[in-house]
Amino acid sequence: MIDPRNIQIKAFNYPLEDERIAKFPLPERDQSKLLVYDQGSICEQKFYNLPCLLPEGALLVMNNTRVIQARLFFHKETGARVEILVLEPAWPREYQENFAQRGHTAWLCMVGGLKKWKQGNLRAEVEIQGEHVVITAARGEQFGTSHWVDFHWNGEWTWSEILEAMGELPIPPYLNRPTEESDKQTYQTVYSKIEGSVAAPTAGLHFTQHVLDELDRKGIEREEVTLHVGAGTFRPVKSEDIGHHDMHTEHIAVCRHTIERLIAHGGRAIAVGTTSVRTLESLYWLGRKVLSSNLPRNEEGDLFHVGQWEPYEEVNGEGLKVRREDALKALLKYMDDHDLDVLHASTQIIIAPGYTYHIVERMITNFHQPQSTLLLLVSAFVGDDWHRIYDYALEHDFRFLSYGDSSILIPQREE
Repeated sequence: MIDPRNIQIKAFNYPLEDERIAKFPLPERDQSKLLVYDQGSICEQKFYNLPCLLPEGALLVMNNTRVIQARLFFHKETGARVEILVLEPAWPREYQENFAQRGHTAWLCMVGGLKKWKQGNLRAEVEIQGEHVVITAARGEQFGTSHWVDFHWNGEWTWSEILEAMGELPIPPYLNRPTEESDKQTYQTVYSKIEGSVAAPTAGLHFTQHVLDELDRKGIEREEVTLHVGAGTFRPVKSEDIGHHDMHTEHIAVCRHTIERLIAHGGRAIAVGTTSVRTLESLYWLGRKVLSSNLPRNEEGDLFHVGQWEPYEEVNGEGLKVRREDALKALLKYMDDHDLDVLHASTQIIIAPGYTYHIVERMITNFHQPQSTLLLLVSAFVGDDWHRIYDYALEHDFRFLSYGDSSILIPQREE
């Protein structure tokens, strides 16, 4: 098996000029191009034809996370402006509990203009339904590239309401433009529900209610998972080899019913987007850990956590012999034994060439940045044919990245 730690990231480069990057979405989401890669063959369709390309009775898994207005602007007493991007809850750590906080909360954040904020609190003011609200920010301990920031405000407003009033939607940096009012709608999937992401699961941006209705008419089952996308999804691989790249951690939540449906489908699913891929594949490894009674907590105290290199390491000497159905059944039994309706976990999994997919059999995904971990994930799925796929997309004027076109990838699989 290939050890991905030795992979040179320069091997995953391709020419992406700025004019190839879609700065805005199409007026109609499902009119976007859809590249169809089917066991080596490549052709072009429109996204609204997706239901015709999926087998009847298949299970489609989508990420229902919703992007929050995570970019906040504060000022020092001197008037200097400091930008804060909230990444994930620090206290309380559970997302929904945190969003419901009144008066005080804490988040791990990226701070722009950090040199301007050496000491003291920052201040911002906003009007909410006619009430003058003052929000202060106090910087605490540093965790890697993030900082603990305590936020305090007056009134009985929830943190969710504060973000809605003063925050800005954080569109991807490579768009090289300010956020516009239209992004509040177009940078959300039509099925987004659970607040928490700082970036959209962009493969889902192509779906319309019409496409969802057609999927239902064809008898294609749909299940939702939640993975809150972090800013780390945009972080480039700066090391020459993958072994020196620290993968970011993201939080996931999966309902009991979803695991039941996966088991009913033989542990196989079609993933909408790389975030759904990471969630589904992480379920396999979490199930293995339950079977091996190997559930160490990570540094944050999470009981269920998949480490970056865990899939490439032996578990109790069993290698890759654990069947996908057995891993999922072990998770389900754990949930039954502990009276859990929702499994909360975190994942740092990096999927790169050398990885063996266990649950995902087809993938719907956009076109990703050169030398990115997402391109590694695609390469692990289709092998060296990623070159042919991206060459075809470039030659046929596909639009790239978050607001760009999409693809469905159907690799040849050995049972």
